[in-house]
Amino acid sequence: MTYRLIAASTVACAGLVVTGCHKRVAIAPPPPPAPMHQQTPATTARSEGYTAPRETRQEPTQTASNMPNAETRARIQDLLDRIQDAYFDYDKHDIRPDAQKALVEDAHTLTDILKQYPNYKLTVEGFCDDRGSEEYNMALGDARAKQAKEYLVSLGIPADQLRTVSYGKDKPVCTEDSENCWQKNRRAHITQDQS
Repeated sequence: MTYRLIAASTVACAGLVVTGCHKRVAIAPPPPPAPMHQQTPATTARSEGYTAPRETRQEPTQTASNMPNAETRARIQDLLDRIQDAYFDYDKHDIRPDAQKALVEDAHTLTDILKQYPNYKLTVEGFCDDRGSEEYNMALGDARAKQAKEYLVSLGIPADQLRTVSYGKDKPVCTEDSENCWQKNRRAHITQDQS
């Protein structure tokens, strides 16, 4: 009997140990998240008379206007007057050596001026003689203007400051029916943009 009593006590103790007392342990809730833009007051002491450096904003340096004034426009016009028209062979739009020389003369000075006024534009006009259809001469004049523009860009003039226009056989500088006159009309001419 003693053995049974010891065995029963052992089982009862084991049951108590296994089940134990269900004592609740309080679990602390997690701390709240920190605010996204928490500003902390300055805690460092500053000596008397000290002032924090002021933030200075530097304005970008630029000209008073993106367009040249009357004096600069006159200077540009003087350069354009000195640049001879680029002439082309009959039914061609390739830049000839004499046309290259004509365009390069004052191109560097013109480039320097244009870079100061990025919104200012020049127009490269393309012309033809009066032979051929209107449509054909408009296309040929356009090709001549674009070819002259490409050459000017290769000399350093910003491409976005040059626009092209074709007048075809309109606006001739000479109206005689001769090769000498026709040659004068097959050209590219640079002007100040009026738009």
